[in-house]
Amino acid sequence: MSKAFVSSYRSNLLCIAVAFAFCVLIGRLVQLHVIDRSELLAYVEKSRKMVQLVEARRGNIVDRQGNLLATTHTTINLGVDPQSVREADLAKLPELAALIEQPLEKVETAFQRKSRPAGNGREVRLIRWASLAKGLSEDVYETVMALEIRGLYGNRNFRRTYPGGRLAAHVLGYVNMEETPVSGIERSFDYYLRGQDGWRETERDGRRREVARFREREVAPTNGLNVELSIDQMVQHIVEHEIDRLVADYDPDSVSIIVSEPATGYLLAMANYPTFNLNEYFDTAKHPLENQRNRALTDIIEPGSTFKIVPAAAALNEGIARSNDVFQTGLAKVEYKGRNLRLPKDHGRGYEKLTLHGIVMKSSNRGAAHLGMLLGEDRLRAYASAFGFGQKSGIDLSGEVSGILHAVKDWDGLTITRMPMGHAISATPMQIHNAMAVVANGGVLMKPQVVKRVFDSTSEEIVHFSPKARRRVLSSDAAGELSEMLVDVVGPEGTARKAHIENFRVAGKTGTTQKIVDGRYSHSQHVASFSGFFPADKPELVITVIVDHPKFDGLGYGGSVSGPAFRNIANSCINHLGIRPSGPDVNSIALKHSYNELAGRYSD
Repeated sequence: MSKAFVSSYRSNLLCIAVAFAFCVLIGRLVQLHVIDRSELLAYVEKSRKMVQLVEARRGNIVDRQGNLLATTHTTINLGVDPQSVREADLAKLPELAALIEQPLEKVETAFQRKSRPAGNGREVRLIRWASLAKGLSEDVYETVMALEIRGLYGNRNFRRTYPGGRLAAHVLGYVNMEETPVSGIERSFDYYLRGQDGWRETERDGRRREVARFREREVAPTNGLNVELSIDQMVQHIVEHEIDRLVADYDPDSVSIIVSEPATGYLLAMANYPTFNLNEYFDTAKHPLENQRNRALTDIIEPGSTFKIVPAAAALNEGIARSNDVFQTGLAKVEYKGRNLRLPKDHGRGYEKLTLHGIVMKSSNRGAAHLGMLLGEDRLRAYASAFGFGQKSGIDLSGEVSGILHAVKDWDGLTITRMPMGHAISATPMQIHNAMAVVANGGVLMKPQVVKRVFDSTSEEIVHFSPKARRRVLSSDAAGELSEMLVDVVGPEGTARKAHIENFRVAGKTGTTQKIVDGRYSHSQHVASFSGFFPADKPELVITVIVDHPKFDGLGYGGSVSGPAFRNIANSCINHLGIRPSGPDVNSIALKHSYNELAGRYSD
């Protein structure tokens, strides 16, 4: 074509357009390879690199005999990548559905549905993972993989399980689905149990699959340590079986029972009603959340007559009264610091005169009031605090409350006569139990503990939790003298005759407390309690039984409701633990010697 027909304007415009296009392209290349190079390289690395978390296995919890109470099982979440499925494998789906116990229709849908709508409703996204089943065992997973179905694979997970179900539920606690420890030992000792997760840094290809040969760094997980409890699985079972009987017979609002060794403070059992199954904690319709509360540590009640050991022990320890001193328990009013105070009534016919020994044995309210006035406000409160009331026990479990022990300045005019009988003070079942353990342990308050040691997979001990004495509360002589009084409480003329154990000298104290309903003491709702120990001459077990509002014809006295429960638990523990009965030649000298021996272990 002749140049005469080519416009110079068009030619120049075309050259400029081509030049501009090349300039844009070169500019873009400069931006990508020079200006934004570091940022884009980082993005590519992030897309190509892959950091995988390698989960650590949580440690086991065992009882003092090594019986498994909580463990971690490996489970498989099975799924399929529909994009990788081969037509030839579809014939194996019925067999797969039977192995994983899922409907065939669900399995076929997961294999055949390859995409789903995106959020805007117009685009579609490819499905790369369709879940088929969760929680498969390793054996089932191996059988499934033997089918050699392409695109079928599983991810391993750890699942916390509790072989005993509801056994020791409030002691053990549980780990929820987010792998967060919620309560009990699982929470308190999570630092030792959880272990340390590992990780690996690797690369993935265009299909986002791991390229194992390009693994650069890998840190192996450190599995969690194991925790050995002081809890005895058999004693725990005995206690929970007795709670079932109490519930069947009396339909109470709640029950708490504690069993411990007085000399060490180790708990052999702690159980409550209502309770729950640790493997079904998520089923709140079956197990309401309030059932998860450890009532032995969180619920407070007026201790009632079980508290009478405090003023009696204080009077003996201070030397202001002896066991044979006589008190005028027939008086309705007495003068105290220039004021006439009305004394509480005694149950039944009452008593004109009682010795200190008789006040404890007959559980006299007026006698306890006399002891309180003899001690005075400051000493009475000081001994109540020394026994552990109004403060946390320091047990290795969360949720414990302090109870209520008012300062003397906050007392009203009647507190000095009402606190000695267990009113005007609130305590947890654990505090009531610890107070009785002081007497059983020769006057020394121990720290209650449920963990004995932490150990690794080779059984090597990492941490040991030895018995810990908190303080001396009473002299061994005062504790021994009070113990003899408490033996008669379980005797033929005492209030706890049904707690008697054949061939054993049992010491204990009953309690029958009116519940406060709508701000007033109820005449129909009571808390029945009994706390005691045996053998009295050389105590091996302290057992506390507290039954809230037992329902039956008549008054729910601690001696008639909680006393038999103590006896049943004690008899079973005697057989299981091989506790030897008290000999016929046990006398006061041997008793005093045993207390001095105990007291020598723990100096002030």
